Amino acid sequence: MLIDFVPTVFGVSLAEAPGFLKAPGGAPANVAIAVSRLGGKAAFVGKLGDDEFGRMLVGILKENGVIGDGINFDKGARTALAFVTLKADGDREFMFYRNSSADMLLQPEELNLELIRSVRRRRKGKGGRMGRR
Repeated sequence: MLIDFVPTVFGVSLAEAPGFLKAPGGAPANVAIAVSRLGGKAAFVGKLGDDEFGRMLVGILKENGVIGDGINFDKGARTALAFVTLKADGDREFMFYRNSSADMLLQPEELNLELIRSVRRRRKGKGGRMGRR
């Protein structure tokens, strides 16, 4: 999960953008929020910087009904940033600021294994539950 900065105008390159707006981003978080909005149960597991952006992102997850018990904060690293634009030709352009950002520093011992083990998977084509793993 990270902060996307998107241009204030459409169809320009990152260099041509006159300004940017911040927005929550990151595909795993987007999927978790979508599942929750559709009535499913979703949790997020990851690491954010112990900074304003990290706290903002956790707030957005909680506002959207996503369980945040798998989130860790890093006091020594920042939340990742990405500048993203959709150019006039339809190509996307990304510039990430992730050099040792918090999401890259998540350690195995920081994982909430109880949360992960509590996940139940549906069997393909059966609709039944496999139970705890």
